[in-house]
Amino acid sequence: MSGGLQQKSGPALRLSVLDQSPIPEGSTGAEALRNSLDLARHADALGYHRYWVAEHHGGIMLACASPEVLIGPIAAATSHLRVGSGGVMLPHYSPFKVAENFSMLSGLAPGRIDLGLGRAPGSDRITALALQRDRRYRMPDDFPSQLAELLGYLAGELPADHAFARLTTLPGLPELPEPWLLGSSPQSGIWAAEAGLPYAFADFIQPVGVPIAARYREEFVPSRWLDAPRVIAAVWALCAETDAEAERLASSIKMAGAMLVRGQPIAVPPVDTALRFLSNLGGMSAGLPFSERRLIVGSPRRVKEAIEAVAREYGADEVMIVTITHEHAARRRSYELIANAFALPPPPRS
Repeated sequence: MSGGLQQKSGPALRLSVLDQSPIPEGSTGAEALRNSLDLARHADALGYHRYWVAEHHGGIMLACASPEVLIGPIAAATSHLRVGSGGVMLPHYSPFKVAENFSMLSGLAPGRIDLGLGRAPGSDRITALALQRDRRYRMPDDFPSQLAELLGYLAGELPADHAFARLTTLPGLPELPEPWLLGSSPQSGIWAAEAGLPYAFADFIQPVGVPIAARYREEFVPSRWLDAPRVIAAVWALCAETDAEAERLASSIKMAGAMLVRGQPIAVPPVDTALRFLSNLGGMSAGLPFSERRLIVGSPRRVKEAIEAVAREYGADEVMIVTITHEHAARRRSYELIANAFALPPPPRS
């Protein structure tokens, strides 16, 4: 990696939040959504740069089924954060409807809305079918054309002979969202480079994105959206006052991940339940799904060093952090400790 991509530590590194609205055992989806609003306000005060909400369907662990519904309330409850989708799973939707939704959000929160786009279903096959309006046929795999159509609406630049060329007068104009492409595979990086879009790689899903990000940079084509390539590395991280306490809290997501792989999804379990479960696994614990992923877990110093290392690997000037705990207070505290470790500058007073 060239010297120009070496990431400096300290305030130059932007930190952001990816929120999946986890549902703790004994709680409800409604409470999880209220927790998301609370965490967003906390992140806003701590100096985080952006706050993205995910899209997952049909499960009992995550309440984040509709990012476009949650973005508006979060933007209204905060003052400085950029707020967006991490992301909208475009194959489920009409590009025109997505463009209108995010145009309206941009009109309501000028200069603060991001439109993160993904190709993954965010669900299993049956749930994906339930999301389809026409279930007689399998939906076509036409993401590149969907993406091009959506960007055409946002740019007001659909070809004159396009069937929907006259539909570029969006409701929130002149405000526009900032489009991003999300991914965890080489193909997503290629599409982001071809479209000239900023790229967010899900390292917490596939910790193999360094060469993908490098290829994205090499093949990047400047566009009306972006002059030069730009990368966010999205990681899973959990911080507590000590390494031991952080490892203890992380047991909840390890158990939830193991049950998901078994086809038995659960709400995020309490720590004591998770510790008993992991103990009963004995030597098999090395085969847990998260053992093959990058989990950044530890005290503030350990977490800071690991996040900076990921940023250097990706040549990223921004790292987005997803954290799941059983106790909402522990999740709030984790983001607070990380912000303090990086000495994030507080936002200016309104």
